[in-house]
Amino acid sequence: MDYVLKTNSLSKNYGRFKALNELTMNVPKGAIYGFVGKNGAGKTTLIRMICGLQQPSSGDYTLYGRKSTEKEIVKARRRMGAVVETPSIYLDMTAEENLKQQYLILGLPSFDGLNEILKLVGLEKTGKKKAKNFSLGMRQRLGIAIALVGDPDFLLLDEPTNGLDPQGIIEMRELILKLNREQQITVLISSHILDELSKLATHYGFLDNGHIVKEMSAAELQSACRKCVRMEVSDTKALALVLDEMKIEYKILSDIQADVFAKIKVSQLTSVLEKVNCEVITMQERDESLESYYISLVGGGSYA
Repeated sequence: MDYVLKTNSLSKNYGRFKALNELTMNVPKGAIYGFVGKNGAGKTTLIRMICGLQQPSSGDYTLYGRKSTEKEIVKARRRMGAVVETPSIYLDMTAEENLKQQYLILGLPSFDGLNEILKLVGLEKTGKKKAKNFSLGMRQRLGIAIALVGDPDFLLLDEPTNGLDPQGIIEMRELILKLNREQQITVLISSHILDELSKLATHYGFLDNGHIVKEMSAAELQSACRKCVRMEVSDTKALALVLDEMKIEYKILSDIQADVFAKIKVSQLTSVLEKVNCEVITMQERDESLESYYISLVGGGSYA
């Protein structure tokens, strides 16, 4: 398999704090790689490092086969576009003027392809409207348009749906899918909206305390997120005793809720539960969510 990006025991220290802790990850060519981690887990630090905005404390990475320690890494980065934290746009300029400015910054000889980029991100009809009058979703798409100047084939997006309304999230999702499928652009995307990420990603890297705890494909994740029966009962302690005796795998969620990972013979189970004074209130078949799987990997707490 060809990889656009590979990191090797990459670390970044700020005094005693380790933002990245021997992080090793692999982004396949053509993938939409979902980068998932809690607040402060090191996602933005990694993206800034790959962009050359920060240097690692130890370890290295390879971009298009070029090591970060080689001079040629600068050429490899020219094949990359990025939106880090918030889009870097000039609010008093139109979308077209913003793109022209980026053409000039990159030293490109002409504005060839500018109109195509605006059309690709859905901003071709904004005319003389200045970016300060754009919606948040339009600004995010303008940020991606600027990142597309120079025809990159690897795009790094840091929380691209952050703060967007439902319509803006849908538009951003469709744009990322279009860039990946029609333009063959590999995308590395960090997001705290895990269910939304599951509609995009082909591969995942789960990050905790600056370290990748699991890498997997979307197909592997789908297998891991097993089907279960969500049960609401009067007493989960009694339910646990019964399920232990029946050697059925389960997960207690609260005093009255549990997920049971097996095909259940409803009449048999309810009959046994009646004998221990445990009433079944509801039963519902469901899939384990990406969010639930992630929390089971790294534990509870705030994520982003």
